[in-house]
Formats: sequence, structure tokens, C-alpha cells
Amino acid sequence: MPKATAVWLIDNTILTFKQIADFCGIHELEVKGIADGEVAVGVTADNPIISGQLDKEEIDRCSKNANLTLQLKETAVYTALSKSKKKGAKYTPIARRQDKPDAIFWLIKNFPEIKDSTIKKLIGTTKSTVDAVRNRTHWNMANIRQRDPVLLGICSQTDLDKVVEVAKLETNSFKENENSENHDS
Repeated sequence: MPKATAVWLIDNTILTFKQIADFCGIHELEVKGIADGEVAVGVTADNPIISGQLDKEEIDRCSKNANLTLQLKETAVYTALSKSKKKGAKYTPIARRQDKPDAIFWLIKNFPEIKDSTIKKLIGTTKSTVDAVRNRTHWNMANIRQRDPVLLGICSQTDLDKVVEVAKLETNSFKENENSENHDS
């Protein structure tokens, strides 16, 4: 996207290469290469005014003074932040799908305190699959072996660490509540 924006700014404004490079986050020589037709050949220009990154007044302000830098509109910053936080459905390639029961089995054996619903979300599977592996009634149970979901590429280490930490905290708070009820009796 930065190169597409740079192409539009080169074609439609009188901004300096330095101003365009600073705004797009690319090197000034790369902007010069785009202007010479050596870089970003075939890249479709992206109008930053239509996409909400800039307004016409900001371009005019910086066109009059080469020492000024273009400032991204605040709404564009908020839009970019809100888009980056959204997580869509996680696609698992067909070649990796047979690894999910292995990952479930590894989680059940190494972290029995993790809830089935949490395993379901972490691995991206169904509750019935988690139940079948836990109860050893899975259709392929003879071939399922414990394998780390991080090494299989099913989840990230940070996601796994968060899940384990939450499960341990929930287990500890449950034990503390149980102990306080026993002492009250």
C-alpha cells in the first residue's frame, strides 16, 4: 500500500520526494525510482484522499513549503488500529487438519486444567472432537500421538502461554475458594 500511495502522490502532486518518502515510510531513493519508472512498475495508484489518509488541505499546505511533512488524518489512524485488532476465522490447510487431534491430546495430557471450550478456541476445532480425544473415543485414536500445537503451527506460543496462565489462575482461585469454604464449616 505505501508504494501505491507514493505512485499517486508522485503523479498528482508537486510534493518533494522526501515528503512522499516520509509519509509513505519508504526510502527517498525508492520514491525517485518510482518517479523514474524503475520501481513499482504496474502498481495501481491509491488515492490517499479517497482512502481517508489525507485531505486536500494537507497536501496543499505541504506543497507550499518543502520543509513540512504530511500528517496522517486521525480518523485514518483509528481505522487502521481497529482493523488490526479484528481476528477473522482461522483457516487451517487440509494438510494440517489431521494434526489437530494430536495437538488436543498434547494439551489434555500436559495441561488438564484447560477447559474444553478454551482448547476448542485455541486449536480451532469442535467440542465433539475435543470430547472424543479426551474420552479416547476418537475414530483415529490409535494413530493420535501427543504433539505440541506450537510446533505444528496450529497456534502461537504467546496464545498458548496466555491460555495456560488463565487456566492456572482459574484453578488456583477455585482451590482458594474451596479451602475457605472448608475452613468456614
